[in-house]
Amino acid sequence: MSLAGRLEDLFTRHWWQSKPSSMGQLLAPLAQLYGRLAAWHKRLARPQSAPVPLLVVGNVVAGGAGKTPTVIALVNALVAAGRRPGVISRGYGRSGNAVMRVTVASTPAEVGDEPLLIHRRTGAPVFVGRRRLQAARALCQRHPEVDVLVADDGLQHHALARDAELLVFDQRGIGNGLLLPAGPLREPMPPAPGPRQRVLYTGGVESTALPGALATRQFSGAWPLPAWRDGDVTQSLPLSALRGRRLLAAAGLAAPEKFFGMLEDAGLSIRRLPLPDHYDYATLPWPADTPEVLCTEKDAVKIDAARLGATRLWVLPLDLRLPDHLVAELLTLLKRRPS
Repeated sequence: MSLAGRLEDLFTRHWWQSKPSSMGQLLAPLAQLYGRLAAWHKRLARPQSAPVPLLVVGNVVAGGAGKTPTVIALVNALVAAGRRPGVISRGYGRSGNAVMRVTVASTPAEVGDEPLLIHRRTGAPVFVGRRRLQAARALCQRHPEVDVLVADDGLQHHALARDAELLVFDQRGIGNGLLLPAGPLREPMPPAPGPRQRVLYTGGVESTALPGALATRQFSGAWPLPAWRDGDVTQSLPLSALRGRRLLAAAGLAAPEKFFGMLEDAGLSIRRLPLPDHYDYATLPWPADTPEVLCTEKDAVKIDAARLGATRLWVLPLDLRLPDHLVAELLTLLKRRPS
């Protein structure tokens, strides 16, 4: 594991404890400084509105709470409700900061793995840019039919005004409850959701004191990589068909244990291969003679099928179901602005 990966593992092991560890207490002064700087940054911001109503989907905690599956589920729910959504994102991990349109021909290095996955799963227009307002304007100019925007992350991007916010938590909650770097919090926990905020728990349990809606999640099957790329549903298998096989499960996620746990709950015998979040797959991280590998869609967008050799790669799309009442409340907050 790289030095960065070892440091990340060290920090996260201390973050996700119910009480601050000795390391968390040692880093508490830095967390206080982080909090003051974050508050100063928020006070200086002059938020500007996007051309159409905008919903920010974001994490109060650092990474891995299920934000990307939530964005995909929201986009599909908005389409089902008759809206025409687009998505904006920073595009974490890409090589530049300029505004770019995401297409099926884009690469993760150009636009980021999560925006590419969102575009592939939903077909919605997706633009990336460090300055999210510029991305929003560019998207709406190219796609005038879009009448609502979903911001993939951006909760702490205070330059962008928002009509609604969806705070996403998984079953880990807020860990030790401290700000970065002593704990996982990107900002102080609100005592209660604001009037334009809603809370979603992607792990199916309320893991903080904030009242919120519970999502359900499941794998939609196992797809060979080429079939997943082509959208060929005829080649997908139920997970039960993979029971009793020698399987390696790889996941370049901030919280890969959730992926591994769901596989084991489905009755699969796996060997776990956790990888750094946004792992780029410049080299394949498993031995060449590995017979079968399971991975997430976030991993799959970065894997070249031509380099797999004799290894069979199964992609496991994760479907998140949002409660109807949550979707209805968000639609109310996102009512069309007058022209």
